[in-house]
Amino acid sequence: MPFKSFKRLEIPDVVLVEPVVFPDERGFFMELYKRTPFLAEGIPYDFVQVNVSFSRRGVVRGLHYQLRPMEQGKLVTVLRGRIVDVAVDIRRGSPWYGKYVMVELSAEDPKLVWIPPGFAHGFQALEDSLVLYLVTKEYSKEHERCIKWDDPDIGIPWPIKENVILSEKDRKCPPLREAETNFYYP
Repeated sequence: MPFKSFKRLEIPDVVLVEPVVFPDERGFFMELYKRTPFLAEGIPYDFVQVNVSFSRRGVVRGLHYQLRPMEQGKLVTVLRGRIVDVAVDIRRGSPWYGKYVMVELSAEDPKLVWIPPGFAHGFQALEDSLVLYLVTKEYSKEHERCIKWDDPDIGIPWPIKENVILSEKDRKCPPLREAETNFYYP
């Protein structure tokens, strides 16, 4: 069995995945994704693009999403370092609209988080970190949107508050109440 568990989080469409790690004298091996177990857990997506980002301690990336028809689901893990990963429900009509889930991901304790389409995604690097994420649709500049990382209506308690490092683009993101979205629940 390549996965120990699939744990639905406070917003049940977001899933924390714990892979089985096979260590030996050479190091270790683990599977990050296998279609059949994901299908069995109600995650019927395939991935079409794989991204890696390096972020220094204090960097916040996000909160990012893409509009339909280029909406992305993301499977996120950390290859080096440690982050807090955040998914914000932006599906109108959802009982969790505007709410977030936050999980810590680290290379030392390998886990993945599945974030389905209809969520804005972001993370903060708690130390210099290498993050891998698989996405269900290709990047589209035309459909790319974002939400202000520190939107007070969402109220994400980012662990590092001083000297946060943002891209110029992420500094200009609107709050959720002004953001363009085209997602509906269910």
